[in-house]
Amino acid sequence: MTAILLLSLLAGVPAQAQQSHTLNLDSVLQRISTSNPMLQQYDSRAKAMDAYAEGAKSWMAPMVGGGLYMAPYPGAEMMDGGDKGSFMVTAEQDIPNPAKLRAKEKYMKSKAGIEQANKEVTFNELRAKAKTAYYNWVVLEKQLDVLHDNERIMEFMLKLARIRYPYSQGKLGSIYKAEARLHEVKNMQDMTTAQIEQQNTQLNILMNLPQGTRYKIDTTVVVMAPVHQHEAIDSTFLAGTRSDIRQLDKTIQSMQLGVQMEKLERLPNFKLRFDHMAPRNGTMPQQYTAMGMISIPIVPWSSKMYKANTKAMNLEIQAMQREREAMLNEAEGMAKSMALELRSLHHHAENYTSKIIPALKKNYDVTMLAYEQNNAQLPEVIDAWEALNMAQMEYLRNLQQLYQMTVNYEKEIEK
Repeated sequence: MTAILLLSLLAGVPAQAQQSHTLNLDSVLQRISTSNPMLQQYDSRAKAMDAYAEGAKSWMAPMVGGGLYMAPYPGAEMMDGGDKGSFMVTAEQDIPNPAKLRAKEKYMKSKAGIEQANKEVTFNELRAKAKTAYYNWVVLEKQLDVLHDNERIMEFMLKLARIRYPYSQGKLGSIYKAEARLHEVKNMQDMTTAQIEQQNTQLNILMNLPQGTRYKIDTTVVVMAPVHQHEAIDSTFLAGTRSDIRQLDKTIQSMQLGVQMEKLERLPNFKLRFDHMAPRNGTMPQQYTAMGMISIPIVPWSSKMYKANTKAMNLEIQAMQREREAMLNEAEGMAKSMALELRSLHHHAENYTSKIIPALKKNYDVTMLAYEQNNAQLPEVIDAWEALNMAQMEYLRNLQQLYQMTVNYEKEIEK
């Protein structure tokens, strides 16, 4: 409820004021599921199929007509008054087989299920895009924090170098080198800020928000290592989670209903007809004809069509079942491989945060302290800072790979 209230506020608050709000990933995904136009189209299509199903049991409209019956041509010789013929009124009604109507209704309703399954497939794609943009934004925010720290560090080193230079405690080249590093940091800050705006715009498009909408994101989001043992990720597990498999299942079910509907073509249809004749000669009695008719679809020249259609549809179903098996086998292999790679990436990222970066940070602190005590030169400090900075940036690149692999893995198992 809180997320819905926040999104409602975002729609009516100016962009400058929106920046104070933080939008977490769950709120982003919820907004996409309710507002993205690509998903809304499937709801309309499903409703259309339900509307078609409502008319599936309808009968054909009755036919009525009128005219002359057994009237002689002009100039023909008539033997008596009865040869003048009659005025005729006729009505007929086709009566479809009830079993066929019920089968058609079930078939049309199954089409709505396919559209809903297509919606889930599309949402899985959009969800992966949203997670990718969101996680990219998280990494860019962390990178921007590192760059701001770098700017502060370089400005401090540059300040010390300029103070010491007049006393011959530093070299002019070192000052220029520090200035160049400072400008590089500022350039990277501008590039990172532009990339953040790109991710913001991408999320706005997915959420169907104005492209100028601005907000903050939750940079504390953490992805966990896969909790599923890769041995447990089998075809049965994936068949219950993957939307594309459910979509294929719905399609197969619909085709099976189509086969049943086609088989029912062997059942007869009915027709009623009533004719009323009023003689043009008043001395003759009024007459009528009442007839009931039934079709005979089992005759060889008629049965060939529905038998061939039934055979073809069954073969298509077999092909789709083989496709389903192939998709599950491929998905099982991909998911297990991704789970193993994710664990490796988690371990790699943890090494950076717990061992590599802390060690280089201590090295930089020691070198900086020595420089402040006139026991080290500025190039040594810059080298220590560059080593720390490279490790931090490499960690962020690994973190982005971890996030992207997490997105791919969750997309694969529909999490």
